[in-house]
Amino acid sequence: MGLQLASALIFLLLQIMSSELSGLPMKSCESQCGDIDIQYPFGIGPNCSMNDWFVIVCNGTANNRRAFISSINLEVVDFLYERSRLRVKSPVISINCTVHNSGRVVDLRRTPFTISNYNRFTVVGCKNRVLLTYADPDIVGCQPTCDKKLKPQGKNPPCSGNKCCQTAIPYYLQVFNPRFENVNVRKGKRGCKLAFIVENIWFKSNIKDPYKVQEMEYVPMLVDWKINATALESLGINKKTTNWAFRYYNGFDFPYPNNSMLMCRKGYAGNPYLPDGCQDVDECLDLEVRSRCSGKCINTNGSYRCEAQKSWIIILGSSMGFVVLSLLFTSWWLSKFIKKRKSIQRKKKFFKRNGGLLLRQQVCSSEANVEKTKIFSSKELEKATDRFNVNRILGQGGQGTVYKGMLVDGRIVAVKKSEKVDQSRIQEFINEVVILSQINHRNVVKLLGCCLETDVPLLVYEFIPNGTLFHYLHHQNEEFQLSWKMRLQIAIEVAGALSYLHSAASIPIYHRDIKSTNILLDEKYRAKVSDFGTSRSIPIDHTHLTTRVQGTFGYLDPEYFQSNHFTEKSDVYSFGVVLVELLTGQEPLSSASLRSGIGLVTHFIISVEEGKLFDILDPRIVDQCDREEVMVVASLAKRCLNLNGKQRPTMKEVTVELEGLKFPQKDHLSILRKSDEFESNLWDAFPFTTFSNSDSGTDLSI
Repeated sequence: MGLQLASALIFLLLQIMSSELSGLPMKSCESQCGDIDIQYPFGIGPNCSMNDWFVIVCNGTANNRRAFISSINLEVVDFLYERSRLRVKSPVISINCTVHNSGRVVDLRRTPFTISNYNRFTVVGCKNRVLLTYADPDIVGCQPTCDKKLKPQGKNPPCSGNKCCQTAIPYYLQVFNPRFENVNVRKGKRGCKLAFIVENIWFKSNIKDPYKVQEMEYVPMLVDWKINATALESLGINKKTTNWAFRYYNGFDFPYPNNSMLMCRKGYAGNPYLPDGCQDVDECLDLEVRSRCSGKCINTNGSYRCEAQKSWIIILGSSMGFVVLSLLFTSWWLSKFIKKRKSIQRKKKFFKRNGGLLLRQQVCSSEANVEKTKIFSSKELEKATDRFNVNRILGQGGQGTVYKGMLVDGRIVAVKKSEKVDQSRIQEFINEVVILSQINHRNVVKLLGCCLETDVPLLVYEFIPNGTLFHYLHHQNEEFQLSWKMRLQIAIEVAGALSYLHSAASIPIYHRDIKSTNILLDEKYRAKVSDFGTSRSIPIDHTHLTTRVQGTFGYLDPEYFQSNHFTEKSDVYSFGVVLVELLTGQEPLSSASLRSGIGLVTHFIISVEEGKLFDILDPRIVDQCDREEVMVVASLAKRCLNLNGKQRPTMKEVTVELEGLKFPQKDHLSILRKSDEFESNLWDAFPFTTFSNSDSGTDLSI
């Protein structure tokens, strides 16, 4: 009896040791909470999960048990283990609704959980604009229209923009804390307003009237989770394991390095966190798969194959062998012919869809006068870019990908593969191509032509070899640094280009995205304004352009963000931010400024008003710059950054003042002081009575 008891204790001890070494829970752990199946890495209780992040608390009565993730305090609806994803109950935040539900903030920061981008941020209600906080550096928000004449028709989705709108969320989002903003609300006219994050597929298939959401306790939301490399090793997983697949994500602010998302490969299903958890799916059980097989369907690991029956092989071989051999050459020739014809038809379809006929009409029109615009063929640009080889990529952005290419005549060009063009804006897109092709300014990147016979439009620009101004200002480069004279020359050239676009071009053009990354430097380090993907032209008799807010955070005109009215003074504000970058060598949104809560623009204006300009000047130019020139440029930048757009100078006035600095010191000050604005702004911004030329360049007395 004693021997049997000892053997049982030893067996139990080995089980416990084996379970701890493998990182998996013991068999005694509870695996069910109500109707929800709890599997590893989650577990009910701290000893049954991978770590404290994945502990499940099971509350409620015996007939109504509910599962909560204790680390983030969210109730679980379902687990999707094969995708490292779970479905939780997400709060509905409402204002002025019949069923008041203020909801609560979802905060997943400093946890291995993120809100999946398979959700959509949804806003319901008239006169309602809602922004997602903690989505920096992006500006994510939604504002429904409210046209009472419009009614849902046919198969339109329940949230198509009128009284309800949806927008995608960034993949890194970990906080749901919306900010409501009233838009043109009269006193006593405050209607029901809702904001929530919901699984996109669920919302489309379960909701007909979005206002009904206010009556719901919650909506389903998808949440992704990740584990660190140490946890992977504890599971005995490595790259040679056949039933596992890895996807690595960088840049998340988690307390773990190398966060990983485990998923079963295509053709496998199950829980990838369990040994042999990913099991082969028998595709031959699917009726649709079997219907595609003319013979017998045979399942294989991760896939399947179709095998003709032997009797059919014998019959077909004896009766059709000679015919097949005789038609082999004909079939090959016919397939090539059909493939070529389909390619031609596809190119014609893309050309027409992308506005090629309209562009060709304007090119041939004598009024358009766009003789230099060339319409390239897709074959030309494929050859120039080596079929858009990834090694030819110069850069990627929100408007598309840029490739380096060489044309047949030997010219080096930059080929931009644009994002898809909205069909409702084809006329506008073609007009912009025509207008940009007419721009002939030494400090604007020249548009050489375009190709419209591909799925997305291709734009061909002249190639600028020395990269962006941003790189030289914010990346340390001991071999070459921009001197003060070079920075001043760049400012003059960019100002001249913008002045040309605003007032000298045939139709005024607003750039709408002026920033240091869109200022390129040629082989002689001359400035070239680039990336007109968001630019717009306006009629001469108009003063502004009404459009949805678009631009880069840190350079965006606050007045434009408030009013949705983009004017030429909005470009002036963005140029003022670039001037501050040239003076300070700092980024508009750095990690230090985000921690302090004060951006570069605010810090600059405060420093100027307190007489501390030279304390924030870029140390790389302190010993070489002319102090009076720096003061003039700083005063000009401060005026460009005025919150009231009407009080900012025009780009023509900015260009005149900057070009005045090219003259000798005595001459340029006498020229600039002819302007009443200069006298009042320059010396008011710098209340110094004396300053000394010390070695440090920062010794000032007030």
